[in-house]
Amino acid sequence: MSVLSPAGWLYGQVINLRNSLYDRDIFTSHPLGARTISIGNITAGGTGKTPLVAYTAGLLAENGEKVCILTRGYGREDSSKRVLVSDLERVLTDARTGGDEPVELATRLLRNAVVVADADRVTAAAWAKDKFGITAFVLDDAFQHRRAKRDLDIVCIDAMNPFGNGEVLPGGILREPLKNLARADVIVITRCNLVHDLPALRKQVAECAGDAKIFESSNTISGLREISEFGEGAPTGKKALAFCAIGNPSNFFKQLSLDGFEMVSKKPFPDHHYYSQEEIRKLEKRARNAQAEILLTTAKDAVKLAGLEFEMPCYAVESEMSFAEADAFRELISS
Repeated sequence: MSVLSPAGWLYGQVINLRNSLYDRDIFTSHPLGARTISIGNITAGGTGKTPLVAYTAGLLAENGEKVCILTRGYGREDSSKRVLVSDLERVLTDARTGGDEPVELATRLLRNAVVVADADRVTAAAWAKDKFGITAFVLDDAFQHRRAKRDLDIVCIDAMNPFGNGEVLPGGILREPLKNLARADVIVITRCNLVHDLPALRKQVAECAGDAKIFESSNTISGLREISEFGEGAPTGKKALAFCAIGNPSNFFKQLSLDGFEMVSKKPFPDHHYYSQEEIRKLEKRARNAQAEILLTTAKDAVKLAGLEFEMPCYAVESEMSFAEADAFRELISS
């Protein structure tokens, strides 16, 4: 128990009261007028949610749906404004205006999904449906955003750190009491390839998942995209400095190690951090001192590096998600 446990208990009670008001229809959940799938977390920090949002939107697009991703867009300069991040054909804004994760999603999903950043996802949905003829919505990070009604509620659980110390913020990493996980329709355990005792973890999740269906997924590196355009060719076997500004940087570093990259230095930044030219220079100096030959970062970070100059090769690590029961998950999303 931490010194912040009492504050966490109080916060949990407030969250439970709010949920109760929605459950009793005192607070209203508004239908968005099209099939709606929510993908969220019960914990703070990175859980592999963004790759799952992209994966789900891709499945819907393959099924012929006109897809719109609705996201709050944490970390953008003015969160009060609605920003059309992608109109299906083009990425229309930068990460500072649209948010790093929305721009990453828009880049991944060109010609597959419209992406809108707006704190008010109900009014944003009505606007997008009218403008683009949307037939399916994917709500990004919306497990706690109950004002938007959903047909399917999916929650990500990070296999590397599923529940922290089991306490609610600020005493732990839970966004709401663990028993509320039973509200989900589907639970996806992410990064299963990074843990050894998966059966024990699945049992732990099942004990608080109620009737939710549980899926196991893995994230693997699918390729590298050069950011700095040095034309160095494949970086295989080269020593690297890895840096990132994501919720759980240790997961990124571990994935690189498992995939055979030789990291001689690592530098995490706070989630949603925006880089300056001076920071890039310091990273390159640190890399040279460690005898690194290349820089490696995430696709989420790559969208924040446009316009910055590099003196050594820098690559964005691109990953893809896979499921142990891919056909069953596809059927669930498409039904």
